[in-house]
Order: sequence, then structure tokens, then C-alpha cells
Amino acid sequence: MKRTWQPKRIPRKREHGFMKRMSSNSGRKVLKARRLKGRWRLTVA
Repeated sequence: MKRTWQPKRIPRKREHGFMKRMSSNSGRKVLKARRLKGRWRLTVA
């Protein structure tokens, strides 16, 4: 049986990356909230 998580970097970045977050109003709110919370990483590395 395969493990549930089969990592693929490009689809992950496209879906959860910085550019995707910045492209919508709600995504920008996510980044703002993470900045206020003091997250080391705002989006997926």
C-alpha cells in the first residue's frame, strides 16, 4: 500500500505558494495574518 503523501513540489507551490496567495484578496489576508502572528515562513518553502 502506498503512503498517503507523495510529494510533488510544483503543484504544491502553484496551489499554496506566494503568488497564489497574493492573487486573491482572501489570500492576502492569510499572509497578513501569518505576518502578524510572526510566522517564520509565510508560504510553502
